[in-house]
Amino acid sequence: MFRFIVRRLLQLIPTLFGLSLLLFIWVRRLPGGPEDAILGERATPEMRAAIRRSMGLDEPILVQYGRFVQRLLRLDLGTSTSTKRPVVEEFLERFPGTIELTITALVIAIGVGIPLGYLAARRRGQLLDHLSVGGSLVGICVPIFFLAYVLKAIFSENLGWFPSSGRQDPTIEATRITNFFVLDGLMTREWDAAMDALWHLVLPGLALASIPLAIIVRITRASVLEVLNEDFVRTAEAKGLTERTVRGRHVLRNSLLPVVTSIGLLTGGLLSGAVLTETVFAFTGIGAFIYEAIGQRDYPVLLGFIMIISVVYVLVNLLVDLSYSLIDPRVRVR
Repeated sequence: MFRFIVRRLLQLIPTLFGLSLLLFIWVRRLPGGPEDAILGERATPEMRAAIRRSMGLDEPILVQYGRFVQRLLRLDLGTSTSTKRPVVEEFLERFPGTIELTITALVIAIGVGIPLGYLAARRRGQLLDHLSVGGSLVGICVPIFFLAYVLKAIFSENLGWFPSSGRQDPTIEATRITNFFVLDGLMTREWDAAMDALWHLVLPGLALASIPLAIIVRITRASVLEVLNEDFVRTAEAKGLTERTVRGRHVLRNSLLPVVTSIGLLTGGLLSGAVLTETVFAFTGIGAFIYEAIGQRDYPVLLGFIMIISVVYVLVNLLVDLSYSLIDPRVRVR
């Protein structure tokens, strides 16, 4: 197991190197430049040239990339051209909000998707099966931003059950320790702050969970149907094992491998889908900040945030690979 982890971590080096190169080239190919974002359209050529010299943009592209990699190794992601703050500080301030939102969406998608997909497979051809399949198709087809606006209009603006924006009520005097608002409230025993932060996560979490939930339902249903037809399931039933044992130990456990794989892949989608969700609900996370950075051509923010999200995505998939041997003893990590 240890050798596998070390080998996978070493494999991250060329992956992240190639990703950093692609991102660097892509950002440099965007129309306009940071000098346009800083100076505006009325800037003189002399002013633009001065900004480019100060930011090192007049040097050869390989020199710029080499300095970019050196800064990455020092965890120096530069300074935002829009907020004039270090990108690392912006990240540490905003990333906890996106993590809270992503975890909420995953809890909803996994907590509802796996049981619903399993029940749909066990009741194949019945009403629950038809409803789950039809509902999953609708969940995949409906865009996240459209569902977010619908949820916001119905449950926030019309019914007033949930807040419409933000991560927490600004009138609440909450203690900040980790910038995870729910966790901070629990650590400091400020229960009202924790509940209010959790209440702010409900609507954006539901919107963000819609597509992963639909995918998990369909994959779980298909995987369970496949396992139900295996010989070892019929053998377990013939031995007189209880239905609970057959379902939990033989059917569900052997059906989880493709589901876990999809969850690992969906995590990256949740981080990218948060851009739309956070924008609709004015949720102060990295998604909304990246959206603003694209419009303002804030190169340091785009490069730094996308690289960090990529590292998180790769590490999540590493955890998925490690979980295989825990779910199915037949799968051994070598």
